[in-house]
Amino acid sequence: MTHAPYLRPPLWTLLAPVLTLGLLALSFTSFELTGWYSALLAVGLVFSVLAAVHHAEVIAYGVGEPLGTLVLALAVTVIEVSLIVSIMMSADTGPTVLARDTVFATVMIILNLIIGLSFLMGGIRFGEQRFILTGSYTALTTLAAIVVLTLILPNYTTSMAGPRYTDSQLTFVAVIALVLYLLFVFVQAVRHRDYFLSASLSEETEQQTELPIKILILSGVFLLLSLVGVVLSAKLLSPEVKTFVQAIGAPEVLVGVIIAAIVLLPEGFAALRAAANNQLQTSLNLAFGSALATIGLTIPVVAVVAIAMDMTLVLGLDSKSIVLLVLSLFVTSLSMSTGRVTVMQGAVHLVIFTTYLFMTIVP
Repeated sequence: MTHAPYLRPPLWTLLAPVLTLGLLALSFTSFELTGWYSALLAVGLVFSVLAAVHHAEVIAYGVGEPLGTLVLALAVTVIEVSLIVSIMMSADTGPTVLARDTVFATVMIILNLIIGLSFLMGGIRFGEQRFILTGSYTALTTLAAIVVLTLILPNYTTSMAGPRYTDSQLTFVAVIALVLYLLFVFVQAVRHRDYFLSASLSEETEQQTELPIKILILSGVFLLLSLVGVVLSAKLLSPEVKTFVQAIGAPEVLVGVIIAAIVLLPEGFAALRAAANNQLQTSLNLAFGSALATIGLTIPVVAVVAIAMDMTLVLGLDSKSIVLLVLSLFVTSLSMSTGRVTVMQGAVHLVIFTTYLFMTIVP
């Protein structure tokens, strides 16, 4: 991900997550919180995102690609799953669509916003960017299968009324999603590692300076602290976000889109930075890895919680969302069919995301 070893982490990357967590700790005290608190917490969130990107790049540099890009995706997803489960367990009884809306928003943001901006930025700066078609198609094929099985198929089963699975169906699909994700990780990191590693990254890996283990451990700890700060800050700021959404008269589902976007900020920044440095393969590894980790890990965990607590879990998307999801998968497969992309593909993805966002606000 980078061209020089990080032997001395910048001081701000260590202070940002600590100060953000300190601000979060104030919410558990009797200290009176005023308007400035939300403003400071928002600033802390932004700097925690930047710190997370830095520490993820250090780890990626130390362990090499494509294993390095899995670190940020897995860390963000694990914390995101924890956030979804905690909200589910504290919510009122009744049908829950939180997991569905969050997963769908995450997939749409990654497939269209992050990948679209990566194509656009790289195209503007370098004219045309190349990547390994085999690896990207492997990821897209896996993602398409998991997405259809979890978010579309529930609408067409007959054992349960509504866009829902029975407990046995939910268990089956959750196991399938987890198995497919774990198999993809094995293929990406072990069996066919070269499918996800461009020639330039291979040369860079051979020439890079080995990082001391203490630097990797330090970055790992502060990556986790940064991501915890990002997710908890997003959760604490969600009432303000909800108030804003209600003020503009938008549907409440937009809150989930905004929170998903905030949680994905570290991965988004890292992917865009890689594309800006003419490392599109790394950018795609991050994007697809994040999407697969989100749906491949979230659905199994949510399924276990829903079955154990006898929750009504709604997974099936409505017709409008299905059209946008299928369009996104179809356009992604077309735009990457040659292993070369320009600004045109980036613009098309951004148009689809803009349409998704507009139709969410004005359904």
